[in-house]
Amino acid sequence: MKLRSGFCALAMAALAGLPVWAHHSFAAEYDAAKLITLKGAVNHVDWVNPHSWVHVDVTDADGKVTTWRCETAPPNILFRRGWTKNSLKEGEQVTVEGYMAKDGSATMSANSVTTASGKRMLTGSAGDGAPKREDDSK
Repeated sequence: MKLRSGFCALAMAALAGLPVWAHHSFAAEYDAAKLITLKGAVNHVDWVNPHSWVHVDVTDADGKVTTWRCETAPPNILFRRGWTKNSLKEGEQVTVEGYMAKDGSATMSANSVTTASGKRMLTGSAGDGAPKREDDSK
């Protein structure tokens, strides 16, 4: 009985640490010197932990479409910044500003999303290691 209780306690402690093991810092993945701006259509939004993702279809000058993965804060932080699951609609034109991934993939750490109507929504967390911007006071 003691062996079973000890095993269960050990397993729960290991599982509780998984999100910490899976989490990464801004500097490990993104280049603070490569601020970029994307314009395109929302493909979909993943409201997941530890970070949500906005997927944006960007069309280049040759007509080739690339789906960019734009990492944002977790759902709770987005909600506190005024986001809802209905903030962005599939197909909606947006401008996303953020930092390019170090590996050169179509991935970025998003700083803000601006809708076609001009509504600008902040997407990051000042505590994630990303460069602090003057408009990122929360």
